[in-house]
Amino acid sequence: MARHGLTRARPAELVPGTLSVITARMDYLPQVEKTVSQDWTLDELQRLQQPTQAVVSVYARGRDYHKVMRQRLQQLSDKLQTELGAVGHRVFTDSAPVLEVELAVRSGLGWRGKHTLVLHREAGSFFFLGEIFVDVALAPTPVQSEHCGSCSACISACPTQAITAPYRLDARRCISYLTIEHAGSIPVELRPLIGNRIYGCDDCQLVCPWNKFAKRSPLPDFDERHGLGSASLVQLLQWDEASFLRFTEGSAIRRIGHARWLRNLAVAAGNALRQTLSPADQQALRQALCIWQDHESDVVREHVAWALAH
Repeated sequence: MARHGLTRARPAELVPGTLSVITARMDYLPQVEKTVSQDWTLDELQRLQQPTQAVVSVYARGRDYHKVMRQRLQQLSDKLQTELGAVGHRVFTDSAPVLEVELAVRSGLGWRGKHTLVLHREAGSFFFLGEIFVDVALAPTPVQSEHCGSCSACISACPTQAITAPYRLDARRCISYLTIEHAGSIPVELRPLIGNRIYGCDDCQLVCPWNKFAKRSPLPDFDERHGLGSASLVQLLQWDEASFLRFTEGSAIRRIGHARWLRNLAVAAGNALRQTLSPADQQALRQALCIWQDHESDVVREHVAWALAH
């Protein structure tokens, strides 16, 4: 944020000549509905109450969205060239200093929810955002009105209270940040609050009433791979680095690397061991953790030791 400064708020500084920004959304709920109950959000919330399960954020269970979204935005850009002639353009999706949510709100894709994500009356918030910066002046799309009202479900649901007030998020406490972007040791006081979430967190979206309208993706790209929607901690702790690289090929998860993956799993396993588990589950988790006690990363070793301390 400090490095890019106001470039985020000035598209023409990022891409000289930009006169308009075309924004797009892409729904990502898996095409194949695997539910135990009649409500998929309840199924997701119930998995969070099963400490030996490894919960990966829904968006990361399939193919890397950066690749899918960028490819489709490029196809749209090619069609623009066909219709309008030579148009200077550049596509983005979570890949540069771009204020994606603000651009989406200003261009009418939805309104900013109290969890800071974009909400749409007919699509909830389970979608990716992308942009095409163009050097053509286009008429702006009308903005949408807000429809959160007095609801504060997302604020109450946040496990680490990272949503400090409506529309304000402390990223340093956000589980998505801690398990994906944060490279070092996870603060000890926040570890118990992470539960069994090993990559990202969907809690604020799962409780949002607007997500009963969330759309399933027509693309097979976002269908679950390698059982990441139902894997256990023990199963994933058995992945060595070669397995991790093989099973996360083409996935957004791969970029955090095996060591950070193990760090996250160790936190979740430590939280599980602090719950009432069967002797068999206790033993299986401890054995899976012990494999990594002498890992070359001091961060991994420290988190494994923390997990085994109880």
